[in-house]
Amino acid sequence: MRVVVSSQGPELTSGVSPVFGRCPYFVFVDTDTMQFESYPNEAMGAPGGAGIQAAQFVVNQGAQAVLTGRVGPNAFNVLNAAGVPIYSVGGGTVQEAVEAFKAGQLQAISGPGGFGMGGGWGMGRGMGRGMGRWGGYGPGGWGGFGAPTPPPSGGWGAAAPPKPSASELEDLKSQLEQLKSQAEEIIKRIEELEKGK
Repeated sequence: MRVVVSSQGPELTSGVSPVFGRCPYFVFVDTDTMQFESYPNEAMGAPGGAGIQAAQFVVNQGAQAVLTGRVGPNAFNVLNAAGVPIYSVGGGTVQEAVEAFKAGQLQAISGPGGFGMGGGWGMGRGMGRGMGRWGGYGPGGWGGFGAPTPPPSGGWGAAAPPKPSASELEDLKSQLEQLKSQAEEIIKRIEELEKGK
């Protein structure tokens, strides 16, 4: 089986990237032989649509499963439409992720998000601690980054909110751009720290 791992580097010994769309490399591994091929992720620096581009690339390369820390909604939709299952990896090396997959130890992701769902990076309804300049505490269901979206009146147990308005759609798009920018800054800082800066 041909699987792809979002990776920090081009080797089996490279660490698994916690993100899919903007990971530095994709490492494709044959689970029977452990032979692998690596490709730089050309979507990593894209100003927008990185998740879609990355997902299309791995589908075109024949990936039969994706192993990653976290996947965004656009990438999830492309992979899901192509019938490529996504498995959540909490860390370790590419080789360790593939071995865990072969042993049936990884959990399939049934929606956008992934490792750590429910808090922090979570996609659940837990409270995710805010990060970066948009700070504070934000509902995990809105990305867990501390996006300034208040819960519905009456709390999260209230009835479903009304149909989104055009202004709400624009607000959400604006928040998404802020989160993308914030994620890029986080990735850049992680890379700097890994290089010892």
